[in-house]
Amino acid sequence: MGRALAEALAARGARVALVAREAGPLGDVVAKINGSGGIAHAIVGDVADKAAVHRIAGQAQGLVGEIGIAIHNASTLGPVPLRLLLDTECEDLAAVLETNLVGPFRLTKILAGAMALRGAGTIVHLSSDAAVEPYPRWGAYGVSKAAQDHLSRILAAELAETGVRILAIDPGEMDTKMHADAIPDADRATLQRPADVAAKIVAILESDVASGTRLSVPSWAVSS
Repeated sequence: MGRALAEALAARGARVALVAREAGPLGDVVAKINGSGGIAHAIVGDVADKAAVHRIAGQAQGLVGEIGIAIHNASTLGPVPLRLLLDTECEDLAAVLETNLVGPFRLTKILAGAMALRGAGTIVHLSSDAAVEPYPRWGAYGVSKAAQDHLSRILAAELAETGVRILAIDPGEMDTKMHADAIPDADRATLQRPADVAAKIVAILESDVASGTRLSVPSWAVSS
């Protein structure tokens, strides 16, 4: 999803800074975008690492300038095969929350102030239907995404009238490694292509959807 979004935004003229834990795959995406005439930069870092977030934000601003759109796409399921919530180690739940919730919150704290001073900017949290549906064995992930959804709502309320827009977007089921890890026997032919989802998300970003909205990409409908 991160790759597809970066490619779609770069194709629309955005200068993109991509963040990932591993340099190899990250460099491949950046090389492809730059080779196609776009502008992309790689930042190796882990948003779950408290000590890394200021460096990540500083590098991004140094490479592309003012951050107009921040997309919180980093996500983890926790241990797979997925476990019942009461079989989940407390440390594993904490690790999922660090990546899916706390890390994005730390980056938002760094970036949102400058956006508010400029009176413009969009922050996107990529959500999941697991945030609203109580799927057995998806406990750690579902809890983190439900919390992230409400984080979006509260930030939108607190940043109202500043020009900063906060959106939560549920991309739906996609043919990704994360989906395969979670549901290895899924019929991949029934899943959305990340590139198609990315195109819909870019269309949402270019629309006048109000801050605080939660949307589901397959129907592009406002959801609860």
